[in-house]
Amino acid sequence: MSTGIPRPLLDGLRFAESPRWRDGRLWFSDIFANRVMTVDESGRAEVVVEFTQGERPSGLGFLPDGRLLIVNLSAPTILRLEPTGEVVVHADLSELAVGGLNDMVVDDQARAYVGSMGTHTNAETRPVDADGVVILVEADGRARVVAEHLDAPNGPALLDGGGTYVVAEFPAQRLTAYDRGADGSLSARRTWADLAPGSADGIAADPAGGIWCASPWTFEVRRVFEGGAVTDVVDTDDRMPLACAVGGDDGRTLFVLSCVGGAEAIATRTCTSVIETVRLAP
Repeated sequence: MSTGIPRPLLDGLRFAESPRWRDGRLWFSDIFANRVMTVDESGRAEVVVEFTQGERPSGLGFLPDGRLLIVNLSAPTILRLEPTGEVVVHADLSELAVGGLNDMVVDDQARAYVGSMGTHTNAETRPVDADGVVILVEADGRARVVAEHLDAPNGPALLDGGGTYVVAEFPAQRLTAYDRGADGSLSARRTWADLAPGSADGIAADPAGGIWCASPWTFEVRRVFEGGAVTDVVDTDDRMPLACAVGGDDGRTLFVLSCVGGAEAIATRTCTSVIETVRLAP
């Protein structure tokens, strides 16, 4: 079941999250450093945008024309990076958000699904009366809530050619799925997989329908199928995996973004982050 030993790709980061593979590079947010970066498979890194006004980037996604959308953790807004390098507000979600925003996935029609984390802390005993929501942002910035009562909705993914939306409920230790309608609406809520004793922070779908789940408290990344079957496990030793992405030039590289220093270092923002890679079987 073990998949392989992670190999270092990039270090010297503050808090790497929300990876997306596109155009031969891994794009990610270095949240505590207030910047969005890329790294290629050789380890060559580049800063795409660095924020100086207090914005903290999180979830990333791309519009069909290639423009980058960025979730702002400091305010309930989605930002957009223009080809000129200017950063503008794509959508103001202050009237819809419940708690802070976090991760996001964008479909091929420029619709962004953004998780709003709710008001319950991760330290509270579960179950709780969860109040997190998923907000759908249309291409023109119009927005509406499409899912409610989620327990800190975090990493999202689209499966089945976009027909299924899956989101990680981190404290509740499960993946929750919905059917997607033609208008982007979500329905038929169900538990896609119970992850206990593991969990999922960031997630990434692979072409075979599996979902890779970064499980920080168990220090591993697990490949899970609908129903909960685990087929592969990547052990990250003492590094806490926060997010992952499937990509690479041949689509067979798993990128793992992990925190070094543990939960206390995250709380005091004294942690560091690394990106590692694992080669996947054909």
